[in-house]
Amino acid sequence: MHIAYGILAALLAAFYLYAGGKKTVQSRDALRPMMGWVDQVPMPLVRAIGVLEVLGAAGLVLPPLTGIAPWLAVAAAVGLALIQIGGIAVHLSRGEARVIGLNIGLLAAAAAAAWLGTSWL
Repeated sequence: MHIAYGILAALLAAFYLYAGGKKTVQSRDALRPMMGWVDQVPMPLVRAIGVLEVLGAAGLVLPPLTGIAPWLAVAAAVGLALIQIGGIAVHLSRGEARVIGLNIGLLAAAAAAAWLGTSWL
């Protein structure tokens, strides 16, 4: 289970470092082509989501690697799952049901990481 967690956590961390990093540093105009929802959300909230995604990515990887507070990996995975639930809600409220596939996949992956992460405890 540790190998499965490591692979899944690395993939999720890479995705969230990229996506969260973009939300953290790029302008609304730069984000708009890939994330149309940024027009309806205040930029401080977009930045906060980006920071949470980057912290979640670190939380998935660092605790198991260092052996310090391994329960944080489970908490990070749960937090990332909650972000995806929020993303699904935003897309559905905008009538974008066809684009929630990525959110559902990321939600399932984060839930699997939370379950696999319990093996570190």
